[in-house]
Order: sequence, then C-alpha cells, then structure tokens
Amino acid sequence: MLKNQVDFKKKGTVFNIQRFSVNDGPGIRTIVFLKGCPLSCSWCSNPESQNRNKELLFNVKNCTACHKCETMCKMDAINFNLDNRIDKDKCVNCGECVESCYPGALVISGEEMSVKEILDELNKDSVQFRHSNGGVTLSGGEPLLQEEFALELLKGCKTMGFHTTIETTGYINRKIVEEIVPWVDLVLLDIKTMDEEKHLKYIGASNKRILENAKRISDLGINTIVRVPVIPEFNCDKESIYNIAEFTKALGNVKEIHLLPYHKFGLNKYECLGRKYNVNDNIKTPSEDVMLELKKIVEDIGLKCNVGSH
Repeated sequence: MLKNQVDFKKKGTVFNIQRFSVNDGPGIRTIVFLKGCPLSCSWCSNPESQNRNKELLFNVKNCTACHKCETMCKMDAINFNLDNRIDKDKCVNCGECVESCYPGALVISGEEMSVKEILDELNKDSVQFRHSNGGVTLSGGEPLLQEEFALELLKGCKTMGFHTTIETTGYINRKIVEEIVPWVDLVLLDIKTMDEEKHLKYIGASNKRILENAKRISDLGINTIVRVPVIPEFNCDKESIYNIAEFTKALGNVKEIHLLPYHKFGLNKYECLGRKYNVNDNIKTPSEDVMLELKKIVEDIGLKCNVGSH
C-alpha cells in the first residue's frame, strides 16, 4: 500500500497555508507555501519565501512602542533606535518577542511542520476539493528546494486522493524533476524570458537549467502550463512573449500559457523584512490593452492563453 511508503514524520519549513484559491490549478485549492528559493527575482511578491530559514518581520504600522518585545528578547536583538527594530546580527528567530507582541507588529515567517500535520490541515478541505474538482498546490519560493519533504507530502496527498499541482521555477536539478514530477497531476512552470543575459541580470541565475527542465517535464508527459510574469522593462514586449510562446509550442506536450501582469502587492513585505524593493517606482501594472495584445501573440502561435493575476 502507498500509505506504508510515506514518511509522515518528515518535516519541512512552511510559511503559509492559503485556502480557497482559484488561480493555482483547477477547482478550489489549498496552497502550501514552502520557504526557500534559488532565484532572486527583483519583483518577487513573496520575499519572505526566499530564505529557507525562519525570519522575523516587523510592521511599524502595528507597533504601539510598548517595549514588551525588548524586555522579552534574551539576545538583546530588539533595538528601538533601528527603523526595523531588529538587529539581524543578534536575532536567532526564536519567536519569544512575537508572543509578547499583542498588536501583531512582530511576526515569524516560517514554521516547521510534519507531513502528517499538513495532511491533517488539508483533510479539512477535502469536501471542497471533491465538489469543485480542486486539490492541493505546493508553491513557494521554490517548493522543490525542499525536495525530500515535498516528495513525501505529495505522496501523502495521493494516499488521500487529492489532485496535486506544483508551482515551480524549474531551477532544480534533473534528478529532482524525475523523482517528484510523476507524483504531480499538473505543473505550473515559470518561464520569465528566453534571454539568458536578462535572466542573469534580473533574476540572478542562468535560464539554461529551467529550459532544459521544461523539455524534460514535457517529455515525461505531465500536464503542464507555462506561466509568465509580465514585467515592464523586462519582458512586457511582443518579442519577449513571442519567443517564450515559440519555445513552449516546440515542447509538444504543453498547450497553454498564463500571462500574469506585474503588481506591487508584496511591497509592504520588503519594508517588514527591512529590505529594499529593487524595482523602479515608475513601473506600473501593464494595461488591459497591453495584456490583450500579448495574449493574441500567444494565441496566434496556436496555444491557449489566459491572462491572470500574479
């Protein structure tokens, strides 16, 4: 029995479990967000996902300056003379200050959870999965960066009869693809640009591994949708989208592209992390007309195209 092959005690670091999603696979879905990402996209809307370890966030708008956190911190890492209050060199992310912060100005991003603990949470949504033909989506970050945990969690989902989806950057080694993808019903694969120089500049890594894995996933016959975050001054132009669509068409087994317009919904998270948001303030969300023009390019190549939210 498959159930006997699952390591229910395997643990991973999760930073969110989001219910009632309708944009990350078929039906109504629950998304499990895993921490850690090998890429550093300038526009990332989940910056708290990039670091594999737990992180302490501070939201100044919620702070009442009661100083209870300062009293609780045994590492002397709370410093009210700092804009972000947290001395990163001293903080060990123990979370004791969070317990004393009743207004919620301090929050820990990242919780170690076992496969069983997550499956118990997912089981609460089984009825809505069944009635909507939905299921579970693993996202991040890059969920396959925690490959052993992701594998056991996907196997566990299959013991419960859940439809499984992964959102992946594709920046992983081939062995992980071959080991994990067979446990997945749908792959949502990010392809951001075919231009390696741009990929290196804005994302911090070559796109060669991603494109190779796109071919490998297609060859394995797994249902795949390519997703493209559409970013002005990066890939929000006809040539960039045409090149991605041509590559996708050539894969053979991929029939659909989702174009996801840029937004700034994650901007406040950078402030909470004490990090700079490295996107020009003048960059705006692409207009509906622009997105429809790009959609037509994809459709003219012979692929289905959806304009969604990113």
